[in-house]
Amino acid sequence: MDIVHPRVAGIDVHKKIIWVAVRLPGEAPGGRTVTVRKFLAFWRSLQQMAAWLAELGVTDAAMESTGVYWWPVYHALAGERIEVCVCNAAHMRNVPGRKTDLKDCQWIAQLHEHGLLRPSFIPAAEVAGLRQRTRYRKKLIGQRTSEGQRLSKVLEDAGIKIDSVASKLLIKSGRKMVEALIAGERNPGRLADLAEGVLRRKTDELQMACDGRFTAAHAQMCRLHLDAYDHLTAQIAELDQLVAEAAAPFAAVIARLVTIPGIGQRTAQVIVAETGADMSRFSSPARLAAWAGLAPGDNESAGKRKRAAARKGDQHLRTAMAESAWATARTATRPGARFRRLARRFGKGNENKAAVAVAHTLLCIAWAVMKHDSDYTEAGADYYDHRDRRNHEHLVRHHQQALARLGYQVTLTPPGDGSPPPAQAA
Repeated sequence: MDIVHPRVAGIDVHKKIIWVAVRLPGEAPGGRTVTVRKFLAFWRSLQQMAAWLAELGVTDAAMESTGVYWWPVYHALAGERIEVCVCNAAHMRNVPGRKTDLKDCQWIAQLHEHGLLRPSFIPAAEVAGLRQRTRYRKKLIGQRTSEGQRLSKVLEDAGIKIDSVASKLLIKSGRKMVEALIAGERNPGRLADLAEGVLRRKTDELQMACDGRFTAAHAQMCRLHLDAYDHLTAQIAELDQLVAEAAAPFAAVIARLVTIPGIGQRTAQVIVAETGADMSRFSSPARLAAWAGLAPGDNESAGKRKRAAARKGDQHLRTAMAESAWATARTATRPGARFRRLARRFGKGNENKAAVAVAHTLLCIAWAVMKHDSDYTEAGADYYDHRDRRNHEHLVRHHQQALARLGYQVTLTPPGDGSPPPAQAA
């Protein structure tokens, strides 16, 4: 096989040690020399490793994406201007030809020498900083939700069912009632009088919901959960500011992304953080969807395609797009119409499949918005009804037959001729 990278290093990354194999041109024509060394995984040792590789004239290095342990190795090599290929371990295992018991670092170097490893997407420093903040914010939002659920469980144990009457437990009225319970108030009538707004119409139900066996032990646990909830809320607000600062260079892209139905400010920030907003890395929207794990898996044999689960990908981007798909479910937009059409086709209980399909559509739209630097243009909720003439005629025939089965006689009048409504039932 042709040698693509003549001076190459393969690195096997562990938590405490790093194995490095270097393949260089040998003295004999076409020959290769192999040198293997071990380094500690501390930063000073990694800098020594990078300097040693630079002295040998190594121009390219490859390593597996092993957890988070490859991060400092990557930064040390980048400091010496060495081109680093961080490859997916599953992809490397699929490359055939390993016949001998080589060290992993030697096998990685040999594969990269012939250009057989496909590099993963490594974001630039400013994108990586934004990505760290958006991912941590997502974690904190999940933790805050968990604290609210734990609070609800404590109240359930005490027989307090405020969230059975109110839409949410920690709205303004619910929060006041819980605080009053912690302070020692046990009278259901006084607790129900704390309700505000439309919730005051349900005073009788609130009195029954606030009548329970709330004890001092319940009050202590509720206080802990509320304090944790408030602390997480403050952290999320602080993170929002940090995310906004890190996303400032991408303000124009984010402003265009929020024109897409279902995509808000936070989701737009996640899209930019995960993709880098540079669509030159993804030659088509299908490639971006596959990278995000929103494309069907490949299972083709003998010319026949079989059902396959969705492929793995960027779980953070996948989750954000799925949430956006659910947000479009009831909107009068083209993605909303697509969600409803697919939900009907897949049947009740399979709405998640529709959400994944619409998430794929939204991500393809986001690719076009970022690629062409233009706002989203809404096609309307009736887009699929008028997409082509054959579909239009099918809809007319379907509804006409449905009315006929109910015993109606339908007269169809083409639209736009000043006649009565297009369809009249007699």
